[in-house]
Amino acid sequence: MYLQVNGHQTYCYTGGKPLDAAKPTVVFIHGVLNDHSVWILQSRYMANHGWNVLAVDLPGHCKSMGDAPSSVEEAASFIAALLDAAGIGRAALVGHSWGSLIALEVASRLAGRITHLVMIGTAFPMKVSQALLDASLNQPMQALKMINVFSRSTLSAPPSALGPGTWVYGASMALGRRVLASNTQVNVFHRGFKACDNYSNGEAAIASITCPVLFILGTEDQMTQAKAAQLLINKARSIGKDVRLASLAVGHHQMTEAPEETLFAIRDFLQ
Repeated sequence: MYLQVNGHQTYCYTGGKPLDAAKPTVVFIHGVLNDHSVWILQSRYMANHGWNVLAVDLPGHCKSMGDAPSSVEEAASFIAALLDAAGIGRAALVGHSWGSLIALEVASRLAGRITHLVMIGTAFPMKVSQALLDASLNQPMQALKMINVFSRSTLSAPPSALGPGTWVYGASMALGRRVLASNTQVNVFHRGFKACDNYSNGEAAIASITCPVLFILGTEDQMTQAKAAQLLINKARSIGKDVRLASLAVGHHQMTEAPEETLFAIRDFLQ
């Protein structure tokens, strides 16, 4: 479905279901050089099991218009506006990588409206190496190859991820090329990485949330190593937040490398 958010057409995948005010809502937020499609299994399941689903394309990405966010804070303001545009009073947030920082920032700002927070493949600080920042700007195809090698712990994901025989590396490369080509005004690859690298409000944000939080981390993740989330986990626990942890033996793309485990962790947490 399409919504007008901040004066721009915004696409949200709903799992084929119309929004129903009587149902709870979950918003899925993708990471750098991704779009709504990375949530295909999780979003379809939730949509068919009693939830409103809004799997969004961030502004300037694929089907959504508007200026691509240049910071976590800008993206968080967009998600808040999206909830208003959809008429959603309260929602759960699920974010992956950059999207996890966006979800965290939203949860800290809209504490009374966010029921649950799920942070997948997260880290704080989420620093990006200068070599990768430079490559994303000057040699984006080379950088795309790099992150798809670093992100994957397997080239043979379970059949339910994208269908039997799917080449997950090739599919991710194709998605990255498509997202990059969808915006001819700015390099969303480099802009997204810079937003991750510059975000500094993580500790304050985790201290401000009032909802329970689930961390889904990959033990083989080379992009956001599991230990890099420990600062947020320890901070939240030290001040009595409701913190859950799911550790999966996969890399950075938990949604396709461990699709069922990721889905069930989200489902059980939201229930």
